[in-house]
Amino acid sequence: MKKHLLIAATTLLLASTNASLFAQKSTDATEEKSSINDPKMAWWKEARFGMFIHWGLYSVPAGTYNGKQVSGIGEWIMNKGKIPVADYKNFAPQFNPIKYNAEEWVKIAKDAGMKYMVLTSKHHDGFAMFKSEADPFNIVDATPFKRDVVKELAAACKKYGMKLGLYYSQAQDWTAPGGSAIGGHWDSAQNGNMGEYIDKKAVPQLREILNNYGEISVLWFDTPIGMTKEYADKIYAVLKEHPNLIYNNRLGGGYKGDLETPEQYIPATGYPGKNWESCMTMNGTWGFKSYDSAWKSSTLLIQNLIDIASKGGNYLLNVGPTNEGLIPQPSIDRLKVVGKWLKTNGEAIYGTTASPFAYVSFGRCTRKNDKLYLHVTKYPTDGLIKVPLDNTVVKAYLLAQPKTSIAHKVVGKYLQLQLPKTPLDSVATVVVLQIAGEPKITVADPIPSMKKAATASSVKDNTVKPAAAFDGNGKRGWIAADGDKTGWLAVDLGKPTSIGSLSIVEAGTFDKFVKDFKLEYKEGEEWKTVFEDKTIGAGYFKSFKPVVAQEFRINILESSKTPQLKQVQLYFDE
Repeated sequence: MKKHLLIAATTLLLASTNASLFAQKSTDATEEKSSINDPKMAWWKEARFGMFIHWGLYSVPAGTYNGKQVSGIGEWIMNKGKIPVADYKNFAPQFNPIKYNAEEWVKIAKDAGMKYMVLTSKHHDGFAMFKSEADPFNIVDATPFKRDVVKELAAACKKYGMKLGLYYSQAQDWTAPGGSAIGGHWDSAQNGNMGEYIDKKAVPQLREILNNYGEISVLWFDTPIGMTKEYADKIYAVLKEHPNLIYNNRLGGGYKGDLETPEQYIPATGYPGKNWESCMTMNGTWGFKSYDSAWKSSTLLIQNLIDIASKGGNYLLNVGPTNEGLIPQPSIDRLKVVGKWLKTNGEAIYGTTASPFAYVSFGRCTRKNDKLYLHVTKYPTDGLIKVPLDNTVVKAYLLAQPKTSIAHKVVGKYLQLQLPKTPLDSVATVVVLQIAGEPKITVADPIPSMKKAATASSVKDNTVKPAAAFDGNGKRGWIAADGDKTGWLAVDLGKPTSIGSLSIVEAGTFDKFVKDFKLEYKEGEEWKTVFEDKTIGAGYFKSFKPVVAQEFRINILESSKTPQLKQVQLYFDE
């Protein structure tokens, strides 16, 4: 994955402190058409949940080179460790994953409720996980294993009705002469002509993976470093031969692709009018690292899935198999829990569309035709939840207990529902609300801070202005001036507004630089405290007794590094 993910690995939202490496703009890639309503996307929209598999030669060193742990994500060890090409290729004779069982992998994915799988057929290290006539640096020709991993996974996916996608690093290749590299080459063996690399390796290998293994449903590009329009045109010519192929927005050369691909974060509002997919790790790495034990909870994984579906996106959740060919047991354990939840609640995820509500205080909402699925992740002690809705309710019941009707009544602007005093599921209890007609939302501005004017105590530079923290896209946000360890970020809502909840996304998934902060509101010329708290991290959310004010600010009193807030939003409540 991208270099900026050497910093972090996900949850509710994030990428990293570096800028994303997406396709540069061009007005010449005119053959592409918007795929939002393309029939080829139908299965993908139904799926909502897939498995990303980062597996390759990097699983041999597993994060350690010459006896030293190399910082960053596992699949970037060659780049981060500046390993010479010859030394890296020497890992190939050690790669013999005899415990690899493609059918077992597919079964694990199916049991987790996943509907498609995307395997790294070639990552940035240039090592192919398939038999390639274009280049001998592949698992069949260069290792004692001598089996075609892609071939076996394709057969298993076909057998069990699983859609198969392949990741292919089209630009970066650290072992092929001419392949690009973030940060530049570090070994003369990497020098060469990128055009020749595209012609002699990238294009031929793309033809191999798209033509030799049956139907490939998704092609996942990455980091288009050095990818000119001329190079991208040659690859696009291959893609046109496969009209049902879905490909993402990372080809380069001005090609937009079929998917937006937020990495390690969930955008605050999704990507309205576009297909999108959040890819995330379960721990701190994509490719296997033997000492990475920063595993996310199954509760977080399920709630990520709900959050993404509620915004109309798909969740591509990663596993990083070992050099023996095994998916790590902590990954399997978590996937089993997710699968169990989906067996009961899958109706509220698969084939759903985005919530008609920008915000609900109890959790999230998904929709399918005339049914709204209320995912109650913050269960109230009195069992009362409310939605800003003015529709006739045909039926309200618990998804896990369809015969259990839910009492409801209109109170002011809200439809109030009385749930059982204790949740059916501590992770997310799902209530089905069947309504007549299109949803009629009664709150006009549920996220009053969105795209409002903002100020800050200091700013690093013009690319990370205060307003970026309130723009809803989650890519950059605000960064204070270098050296600052305190600071504030304020927003002007334009008029006095009742606010009852706050969400914050800090610099990275596991980054909790802030050690003490306050939410404050302005009364006259004085800033008053709403509450004070300690760490923030990637998915901070707090509800509080509503406060009416026009200006609010996050006042960071202590931070171990320069404060950086990628997204901050305030939510209406009364």
